[in-house]
Amino acid sequence: MECGQAHAASAPSGPSGEGAALNASALAPADKPNTPGPHGDRATGPAGLPGPAAQPGGPTNLTVLLIEDDPAGSLNVPELLDSTGKPIRVRTARNLTEAQRLLTDDVNCILLDLALPAPPRPPDADPEAADRPEDELSVLKHVLQLAPRHAVLALTDSGDTERGTEAVRVGAQDYLFRDELDGRLLSRAIRYAVERKRSDTAERRLTESKLRAQENARLERGLLPTPLLEGSSLRFAARYRPGRSRALLGGDFYDTVRTPDGTVHVMIGDVCGHGPDEAALGVELRIAWRALTFAGLCGDELLSTLQRVLEHERESDEIFATLCTVDIAPDGRRAGLCLAGHPAPLIARHGRGIRPTPPAELLPYDNGGPALGLLPNARWPRTQIELGAAWSLMLYTDGLIEGRIGQGKERLGQDGMVEMVRRQLAAGLRGEDLLRAAVNEVRDLNGGELTDDVAVLLLDREV
Repeated sequence: MECGQAHAASAPSGPSGEGAALNASALAPADKPNTPGPHGDRATGPAGLPGPAAQPGGPTNLTVLLIEDDPAGSLNVPELLDSTGKPIRVRTARNLTEAQRLLTDDVNCILLDLALPAPPRPPDADPEAADRPEDELSVLKHVLQLAPRHAVLALTDSGDTERGTEAVRVGAQDYLFRDELDGRLLSRAIRYAVERKRSDTAERRLTESKLRAQENARLERGLLPTPLLEGSSLRFAARYRPGRSRALLGGDFYDTVRTPDGTVHVMIGDVCGHGPDEAALGVELRIAWRALTFAGLCGDELLSTLQRVLEHERESDEIFATLCTVDIAPDGRRAGLCLAGHPAPLIARHGRGIRPTPPAELLPYDNGGPALGLLPNARWPRTQIELGAAWSLMLYTDGLIEGRIGQGKERLGQDGMVEMVRRQLAAGLRGEDLLRAAVNEVRDLNGGELTDDVAVLLLDREV
């Protein structure tokens, strides 16, 4: 009712000098010394290296944070340029405290010297931890906690492959031997690390999104009603299609239950709008209807109570809901009908071969009341209906009748729906087959999927 794509890289078999496969141009050291910049930045010289944090063609330079504690700065970082010829910024931190200060959003990659002293244990740490040997990778683990969104390259002693491999297992993107750094190797390793981090992040987000979608689907399926008709001879069928893309639950809602006295109660409703808030409100109204029905309420008393529920639960005063309730007597021949701004049900009474085409017609709707939530003191009369011995009763929401016919503006409407159902009944369709044919034909007439929620219920009584 109306009211970027990441490219994954394979894991290296060793340090980037052995396993990385990204193309990079040969690098030559710059002739002039590094010049400190803001945050302790140093500009470096030529390497074809795009800034991972920048959009293609964007002005942002690549920034690397080097964490090493040698005050003499003996760690030689080759001079590099990005793909636009701009110097790559290198910030140097002597400890983790300084690294935390320099770790701003524009940092793309962290070069971490694993020889950095481990951070001191907090005063409230487990006393027994003091007796355990120091974790060789505690510095790396601390940096990974400090910068979970950044690529990390671990720097280790030459030949210490075991420690480097363990660093990758813990969470670093790659490892390098600190005394074998050169421009080609470093440019390739940084690019690889940044792209791999992007790929890992994108894959993790995709996995989380899929898990959330699966959880939402299970939740929405759990909110759809399970008819309680044990002991009844009536046959029940339903079709439900939310208008929202990829949703399982819309603003339309329905339910049917059999009370201990043998009466079968069936309800269908429609909350104005198509969003998740409307779907949630529909679920609340359905659950309230079931509880009130089992409590013995019926007709005007039940709808008046539902209106109070709606008024308390809706997001704004403009939200309303249409509703149709039918209570079928235990003998199956009579029913009470209440309409709250909702389209009247369709009934087909089946004769004993007297007529070749079972007649289908709308139930009386002149005595209905307004939709729930429109008028505070509204009343909803209950109309008594004679059903007959054998019949099919179809309840539906307006999504079924508001579909268009072909390319024009004409809508199917209730008259068109009645004629359609008559043809399908004449073809011998009943139950699930009748509902499937009706919904499919309405969709075909519309030229594609319907934009509104659609709910259709069918109750059959045979003799």
